[in-house]
Amino acid sequence: MAIAEQVARTAAFAVRVFSAAIIPTVPYAIPVSKLRRPFLSDRYFFIVVRLLRRREKFTKPDFALLARAFNRARALHPFHLTAWVFLPDHWYCICAPGYPVTISLAIKPVKQSSTSAVNEFRGADGELWQTRFFDRALRSVSDYNEKVEYIHLNPVRAGLVSRPEDWRSSSSNEYAGMSADEQNQHFGSIVDRWRMPSDPRARI
Repeated sequence: MAIAEQVARTAAFAVRVFSAAIIPTVPYAIPVSKLRRPFLSDRYFFIVVRLLRRREKFTKPDFALLARAFNRARALHPFHLTAWVFLPDHWYCICAPGYPVTISLAIKPVKQSSTSAVNEFRGADGELWQTRFFDRALRSVSDYNEKVEYIHLNPVRAGLVSRPEDWRSSSSNEYAGMSADEQNQHFGSIVDRWRMPSDPRARI
């Protein structure tokens, strides 16, 4: 479903309850997908971006800089951000760029802005992220919900916390009921709130 059609359905935020589905971890070597041009906008994408192995892992101050990079990128090339988590050596998100913004055009300034900010903060230089990123277009409500669950459970699976809501560098707390204002005060980045169709088989 095109973003323009979805906008009228966003009056309320649907909090979803998930089952414990296991989704394979995305390996380092996966290349960016070769989706045809008509399919690079107006849909939801599951995104994985990984830190270069030679770079120091992220900590809380770096996560804050990455959140600001997302905000700058969304102002430059508007796209909807509906779920995310930042981890020490990679991050996941679900985003939906509206035509003519493509998924590459949405993600590129996030990587560039965060690289500049983190390098300045650390007194370092050079590339920060792997050149390519993994993206997958989500086609159904069920597919979308599984990826949101996977994103939010990642810190638990990595042994960083015992509950998704204990990892603050994530949209998990908003899905659990935290207000956008509170999330923005705590972390500086919030999700765009959408109402999904109730039928898990529905196309999106």
